Amino acid sequence: MKIGELANATGVPSETIRYYEKIGLLPEPDRDSSGYRCYRPAHLDRLLFIRRCRNLDMAQDEIRELIRLAELPEADCSEVDALLARHLIHVRERLKELASLEETLVQLQEACSDRRTVRECGILGGLKSELETPEPEGRHNHVPGTHGPGQT
Repeated sequence: MKIGELANATGVPSETIRYYEKIGLLPEPDRDSSGYRCYRPAHLDRLLFIRRCRNLDMAQDEIRELIRLAELPEADCSEVDALLARHLIHVRERLKELASLEETLVQLQEACSDRRTVRECGILGGLKSELETPEPEGRHNHVPGTHGPGQT
């Protein structure tokens, strides 16, 4: 099948499929005589696996490791379990970060319950004071699907 067909079958954009090939998560397909990529059922299966992992917010390195482990069907699955346990710790930490974020947003919103001018806006004032306060150590922004240094 061609890349557009694979994209339609999986719900993964063509650009993302090419990216996964580039970084080695998806094996490069054969090319037909006119140079178009020709994907096999194995590509479809792998791409669906990657998509499921991404839906669980797994990082590329985690997915790469799961793919490596899946290629050893007779091996002990304790490494798979350990990887999932580490990811679950990450998810729980992220939930705490999101709860803190929610609390901050609620406080900001409550600071502007009265009708005021933009100059008097409690939300903007709160954001300004937040920017002047250094972020506590250990807190960081999180982009879904990524992990901090040294984490998997």
